[in-house]
Amino acid sequence: MNDNIRSDFPILGRKVYDRPLVYLDNAATTQKPRCVVEKIEEEYYNVNANIHRGVHFLSQQATEAHEAARRTVQRFLNAGKPEEIIFTRGTTEAINLVASCFVTEFMSEGDEVIVSAMEHHSNIVPWQIRAARCGVAIKVIPLNEAGELDMEALERLFTERTRLVAVTHVSNVLGTINPVGEIVHMSHSHGVPVLIDGAQAVAHLKVDVRALDADFYAFSSHKIYGPTGIGVLYGKEEWLDRMPPYQGGGEMIASVSFEKTVFNNLPYKFEAGTPDYIGSTALAVALDYVQALGLDNIARHEHDLLFYATERLLSVPDIRIFGHAGHKSGVLSFLIGNIHHYDTGLLLDRLGIAVRTGHHCAEPLMRALGIEGAVRASFALYNNRGDIDALCDGVARVARMF
Repeated sequence: MNDNIRSDFPILGRKVYDRPLVYLDNAATTQKPRCVVEKIEEEYYNVNANIHRGVHFLSQQATEAHEAARRTVQRFLNAGKPEEIIFTRGTTEAINLVASCFVTEFMSEGDEVIVSAMEHHSNIVPWQIRAARCGVAIKVIPLNEAGELDMEALERLFTERTRLVAVTHVSNVLGTINPVGEIVHMSHSHGVPVLIDGAQAVAHLKVDVRALDADFYAFSSHKIYGPTGIGVLYGKEEWLDRMPPYQGGGEMIASVSFEKTVFNNLPYKFEAGTPDYIGSTALAVALDYVQALGLDNIARHEHDLLFYATERLLSVPDIRIFGHAGHKSGVLSFLIGNIHHYDTGLLLDRLGIAVRTGHHCAEPLMRALGIEGAVRASFALYNNRGDIDALCDGVARVARMF
């Protein structure tokens, strides 16, 4: 990536504790390019009106912008139809939507959902809620020592009661890129649909939901340089048509009486209330920005950073890096000897280096690794080798302090 790209992100020019900001917390949220923020301002100042319900000019203009954004997402994911794109508040709501509506329609007490040992809490807790309320069972795909899914173990988990597989595309802790195409193929051979959590994938890898044959795919705008508070659920029309609504209210209805409500067509059946029509248009700008740069180019750049950072960090005494999968995204989770991850994070922060510390909303994975938490550095298209040098020099400095 050309370093001139950094000028698109004004926040990268600021200082923290009188030091240049080195932002390496991209798995938590990415920074926003100027074009995305300007789009938000433009929409509020020029096109702000509630959509779908108004006959006046501004409402019609805002509606068209929102629906154009849906078509942009459709093209980005290579979905078959815009009706298969549901706007949500983010990956978490998208998974909760499927957990609620799919279980209601297609699952009974004793039926099973398969998840993996590396899932984010947002792909664990919704299923636990369903388990407590509806009696469904949760099965877990184990990991091997490299931090990869044990595919032979997955095959053995399928039974006649398996109804859904829900797995992450990329681990937010290990950086492991899971073989989701193989998982979908295996699951479909058992007649089981698949939900993929793409929160950590879409900003780093080209995603084609039809090539994957995914039944559901979820991601968040703020992980791919877009605004917070909006995300996407892709679902095959055949499943979405059969699932009941997630929430009730305006927009998701065709007609309402006290005797009966008739629900709206897709995608609006799942979009109760006023949507974030400003956020959707800004998300579309973010997706266009990423595609203009090229996801293959972004992936190569971030892989270079990952390789460089791994080599440099391994020279630090007592460093432990978690996750050694053959296919990894730009995430490095580590500990320095017995130094607490919070201490490392705080000391790096004083050097202007923003990393994440803690369990990263993946406590079951932390227990499997035998640790309470870790330091995580995660890379984006605007990071460069200078950022990596600052990180590694900072980590070495922390190591010498203890």
